[in-house]
Amino acid sequence: MTTAMTGTEGRQPTAQAGPCLASELTLAHSLAAVRIENEALSATVLAGKGADIYELTYKPRGIDVLWKSPWGLKDPAHSAPTSHDSQTAWLSYYPGGWQGIFPNGGAACKYQGVELGFHGEASLVPWDYEIVEPGGDAAEVRFSVRLFHSPFRLERTLRVEAGRPVLTVRERIANEGGMPLDFMWGHHPAFGAPFISGACHIDIGATTFCADDLAAGTYNPAEPGACFPWPMGERNGRQTDMSQVPGPETPRDIMAYFRDFEAGWYGITNRDLGFGVGLVWPKEVFPYAWFWQEMHASAGFPWYRGVYVMAIEPFTSFPGQGLLNVMAKTGTHRTLGPGESVDVEFRAIFYEAHDGIERINPDGKAIVRG
Repeated sequence: MTTAMTGTEGRQPTAQAGPCLASELTLAHSLAAVRIENEALSATVLAGKGADIYELTYKPRGIDVLWKSPWGLKDPAHSAPTSHDSQTAWLSYYPGGWQGIFPNGGAACKYQGVELGFHGEASLVPWDYEIVEPGGDAAEVRFSVRLFHSPFRLERTLRVEAGRPVLTVRERIANEGGMPLDFMWGHHPAFGAPFISGACHIDIGATTFCADDLAAGTYNPAEPGACFPWPMGERNGRQTDMSQVPGPETPRDIMAYFRDFEAGWYGITNRDLGFGVGLVWPKEVFPYAWFWQEMHASAGFPWYRGVYVMAIEPFTSFPGQGLLNVMAKTGTHRTLGPGESVDVEFRAIFYEAHDGIERINPDGKAIVRG
């Protein structure tokens, strides 16, 4: 039987016997959230803000792998915007964690008579939710929202099952308007300390990465606009192994894009801690992945050389410069006609390893190196 709840009307469900559980909670005094967990992992989802995954913890080590912003978590519904500039406003409500980015990625632009703000509308608005399976051998929660600035409906379902260190995500984007609409779509999980460190190594199913042509950066090790065979980047004649994550003592700022995926997956392994986190997705839906590192590098707002964070973000499109620039520069935007929809299923996983992984299978099993 389905237990339907919203962030304001719900009640704590009674779980069935078993290791999985979906439960409601309130964060930042007023922000509705849902926690979904099993014996291996716990994910806290901000229903009141974008259905962000705010916390993703590997329980055997007690480590939340997602980065948290120094200005913290606040409820957009109970605080005034700090700026009329959409990028500044988005960042002021950015708590870290993992956002879904839709229907715009990067710079704001005007499309079909309305401004599509920085990183789009979906990650700022509250979502409805329904606890489909409250617990037992599995737990499942469905989130949904209908956007205001464009006539899209989004559904996102999170599921955990007993005995599997896997968070399964199913998502649907539907155009409820009467005309074709263009969009960008991706996922922005940002990872931070104590998981991220100089002991981390990146494995990925892509063979090429290309540095953003506009993001020069003071400590960018890849020539802006240039493409390189993974994992080596180069700038001013100096080569850098990009698969090795720098420690907090080494400044780095880069925005780049992974291309030419043999299969859609990546894993970040902390060799000292002996475990890693990864994503696996269908490359037909997300043929690219954005690569962002901001590590005590960028002066001024918003980082002030004070954060240590990185993200690898499966995406439909590149560059991260807003929908109109994508349409003009690469044509990698997507289009949905009236009444059309697109679905995707992908997984976030944890795995035990010291030497990295060879790949992640579509079912979420990591093949450990060695």
